[in-house]
Amino acid sequence: MDRLRVLNRNQIKYIAIIAMVIDHIAWAFVPLNSVKGVAMHFVGRLTGPIMGYFLGEAYLHTRSVPKLAARLGIFAIISWIPFSLFENGRWPTAQFGVIYTLFLGLMATWIWDKVKLDEWIKALIIFGIVLLSQFGDWVVCDVLWPFFTVLYKNDKVGKWYWFGGVCVYSIIKSFMTMGVYKGIAQFGLVVAMLILMFLYNGERGSGHPFHKWFFYIFYPLHLLVLAMFRYGII
Repeated sequence: MDRLRVLNRNQIKYIAIIAMVIDHIAWAFVPLNSVKGVAMHFVGRLTGPIMGYFLGEAYLHTRSVPKLAARLGIFAIISWIPFSLFENGRWPTAQFGVIYTLFLGLMATWIWDKVKLDEWIKALIIFGIVLLSQFGDWVVCDVLWPFFTVLYKNDKVGKWYWFGGVCVYSIIKSFMTMGVYKGIAQFGLVVAMLILMFLYNGERGSGHPFHKWFFYIFYPLHLLVLAMFRYGII
């Protein structure tokens, strides 16, 4: 089984970024109720779980959670305009991108892990944070994926049980709220989880700053470019 673990963190993150671009191209230009649309969104479902999982790992290994939080918060704000333009063709709107949701996931994880409060109070705060994710992308899921990655860091069975539970929740929700085509595409979440479980070797890969900053810069930039094409600005 270990021989299957051939991908490091950087390699999987770039797979997730490519999947994200495919997904966003599909949202902009390909009907969901088509074979091509379902296939592209299926691939796009790799992104959310992978980014959520690696945010959990980043929390466990970072030297400074406040710096990580600041970085996510700043780029969540930077991405607000491109995401709004991509989704609606206008700004401002009450919609934020996935970096916003990941920021909330980091906050939920930090509060549960470090803040000295009764657990029921922390649970209420985290419930509130989950509600706030309604204004972001990958609603609920990219709050809970990093949260469970950290909460069950020493329990592989528990980690994948809860991680998979979030995937199942998202699949069922998609069938119920967006129909059969989106529900089928959502099974790409299972593929993302299998990649993390069986192909990820636990290694970071190159520590060059390029790999650290690429997603933060590329995310708002590609949304802005796609928005320009989608709404005929260029």
